[in-house]
Amino acid sequence: MVNVFEVKKDADEALLLRIADLLMGQMEPFAPGDLHNQVLKTINLAIKKDSQAFIYAAEKDDQIVGAAFFNIGISIDKGGYYLWLNDLFVHKEHRNQGIAKKILLKIIYWAEQEDIKGIELETGINNEATKALYNSLGFYDIISKRYSFRF
Repeated sequence: MVNVFEVKKDADEALLLRIADLLMGQMEPFAPGDLHNQVLKTINLAIKKDSQAFIYAAEKDDQIVGAAFFNIGISIDKGGYYLWLNDLFVHKEHRNQGIAKKILLKIIYWAEQEDIKGIELETGINNEATKALYNSLGFYDIISKRYSFRF
């Protein structure tokens, strides 16, 4: 059975390391030199008391098999708070088992309880499986071009 839970602000270091290890699987193809420390630092920033970032994790048989990382922002278009899903990752050995869907459903439920006005996310143009998952949960396509700037 898969247990999906919010990573609380007082989470222990062992759990945070397990989540960082999982997320390394998503990041390694793009890896700068000291990636593991970068991922762990970002996780620690997300769980700080005053942070508007959140992490949900999926655990199966005492193993972290999936995680989602998101931020809360304010949008004029949405008329209030919205959720930006930065990352959703399931370990390759645990895909196609409904884990990503369970994580998303937990986040959607949380967002409804918190009076969040909408959820935004992105995926690759050719990622048909992920697009099908999002569409099955009521997400719809927005045609746009995203830009990035990095310091």
